[in-house]
Amino acid sequence: MNIRVMALSGAALIALWNPAVHAAEADAADAPSDENQIVVTAANAGTKTETPLIQLPQPIKVITADQYLSQGAISISDTVKYAAGVLANPYGRDTRVDGFNVRGIDALQFRDGMRDIFSYYASITSDPYNFSRVEIVRGPASVLFGQGSIGGLVNLVSKTPEFRTGGELNLVYGSFDRKEAMGDVNVALADNLAVRFVGRVRDADTYVDHVPDDRVMFAPSIRWQPTPDTDIVLTGLYQEDDTGSTSQFLPIVGTFRPNSANPTGKLGQYAFVGKPGWDRYNGRSLQGGGSITHNFSDNVRLSLKARYIDSDLEYFTHYADSYSNPLDPFSVYGDDGRTIGLYADASDAKMNVFSTDNNLQFNFNTGANIEHKLLVGIDYSWNKVGKRYASGFETVDLYDIDQDALLTYDPTGPFAYESQKQLGVYVQDQIRFFDRVSVVLGARRDRVTGSSGQKDNATTFRAGIIGEIGAGISPFFSYTESFLPVAGNLQGPGGVVGDPFTPQTGTQFEAGVKWQPTPATLVTVTAFKIKERNRVLYGPLNSITQSGELTTKGFEIEASHTLPGNFELLANYGYSKLKSEVNTSLDYMPRHTASIWSTKTFGLVDEAQLRLGGGVVYSGKSISTSSLWSIVTPSRTTVDGLAEINWQNWRFAINATNLLNNKYYASCLARGDCFMGAPRNVMGTVGIRF
Repeated sequence: MNIRVMALSGAALIALWNPAVHAAEADAADAPSDENQIVVTAANAGTKTETPLIQLPQPIKVITADQYLSQGAISISDTVKYAAGVLANPYGRDTRVDGFNVRGIDALQFRDGMRDIFSYYASITSDPYNFSRVEIVRGPASVLFGQGSIGGLVNLVSKTPEFRTGGELNLVYGSFDRKEAMGDVNVALADNLAVRFVGRVRDADTYVDHVPDDRVMFAPSIRWQPTPDTDIVLTGLYQEDDTGSTSQFLPIVGTFRPNSANPTGKLGQYAFVGKPGWDRYNGRSLQGGGSITHNFSDNVRLSLKARYIDSDLEYFTHYADSYSNPLDPFSVYGDDGRTIGLYADASDAKMNVFSTDNNLQFNFNTGANIEHKLLVGIDYSWNKVGKRYASGFETVDLYDIDQDALLTYDPTGPFAYESQKQLGVYVQDQIRFFDRVSVVLGARRDRVTGSSGQKDNATTFRAGIIGEIGAGISPFFSYTESFLPVAGNLQGPGGVVGDPFTPQTGTQFEAGVKWQPTPATLVTVTAFKIKERNRVLYGPLNSITQSGELTTKGFEIEASHTLPGNFELLANYGYSKLKSEVNTSLDYMPRHTASIWSTKTFGLVDEAQLRLGGGVVYSGKSISTSSLWSIVTPSRTTVDGLAEINWQNWRFAINATNLLNNKYYASCLARGDCFMGAPRNVMGTVGIRF
């Protein structure tokens, strides 16, 4: 987890045996000739073609595994916390699901360019050690990825074999009795055949009592190049998690706000309100996938890929009734300020997903100085999610729960299934004029059908232009669209079912400038305006409605300067403001986010080297509003640190996140509950490379 990954894959990485860095793995820009400089391409996230970031009319963030593991990431959510305009863990660290907020809007998760998650609480979280990099697309991105988030998406790029032999093994011990072993081994069986094995075994507790964080993960892959123009990769994954919920949905009253009926009583910030041994979030995920790329010539390239996911999950949990009267939840059950209703929910879930994405790329010229990359593709996805439930309710003394006496429930009977199919056709043309100006044009048509008979069709577009005007300065402008079908129905007060949801749609205008004074430095300044329709809103008395038009405006500044093996500096700032003329029941993410991260290496090559790193992450205050009240969650700042010694083939490291142990609230919602941020976490790693 907190280790430098030796064998990062895919479009290439910061190779620890060789200081030369491939395009997709650095955070600076153009192609240099010096092996100690770096090159950055958009990889799969921006255009599905290999294109330098400086030629893309939008900000794309590429975070290498070396970066996010050095920053102490223990979940996928942690990997994005040093990116502009991105809020990681908006509801605190969650052992059940990964969460990201991009430009004030919840973002979707993709894996290798195909959507990864289709239903909450039907799958387990992905393991950051299994990926070579994380890519962030800001703003609508439906033209290439189909149904997607309005604010952006996060794409995980899997490790795949390289034609070399080597690897690493690591042992980790850390806070909350975290014990784990990790390995990443790559073996070249021939000049054109290689295998790779990535694995983790973890036995750990968390900062919430009775919530473990145990995992077994094994990801084998094989790569074969039968001809110089053909590349075939097959990947597999087995992962089993035995955990629970670090999100305990504690009531605002008695935690963030005082309990007037019980002024001497205050719940612990990391209190557990369930039944030990019964509350759990246990799941298993099996995945198999493959990709084939074939170059018919220098100008025609075929890309085929597919993946199948089979997931099983048990989610048993308790949570307090913070919602019947958010202003004073205890008063619903008496006047002692201690008694409250406690819900028990038990669910079994099964999720099956098949995804495929296939395209042809044509490179051609329409003049002496006009180059085209034309991409024509078709993708298809099918997902089926089944769940069954059991539930109960009782009253308890929330400050002194008799956990042994709590009732338990087990789901029985048949599963209720919902399914969805999506078929999309897309076309994109990247036009390069005089090697200075780039234009991107794209369009897509989607058809989505659900098991309930709901059918949605959508056409989305994108257009953008960027050009270098000198001194490494490249202004850009873009327009993008997105849509997201929403399963379910509107509900009136009391849960009366209404019409099916209308798809969520969004458009964005963006303008900015990229500055690349040297190959090792990239600065991006951008401003955007997003118009969003039909966001799902949860109101009083179990009502569910959809918004009218919501407008988010903001700007971002992102700067990176990276000298591989020597120095790294990342600095980011994001501002976003959500505005609605008609809706009052909204959760507003922080307007201001900022971060800075830096590492410096001391010592001589081939001798012992000391690497020190540190970072600060700031999130401004956030507001949640309902018809009853508004609640403001204060701003918060956390500090991370790294100390690492590399000597011969050995690595010794200490990572610390939230180093100053700031005990803060990640979010408090006007519906009645609060979520704590994770406390200090320290981990020590001993690793060997071979």
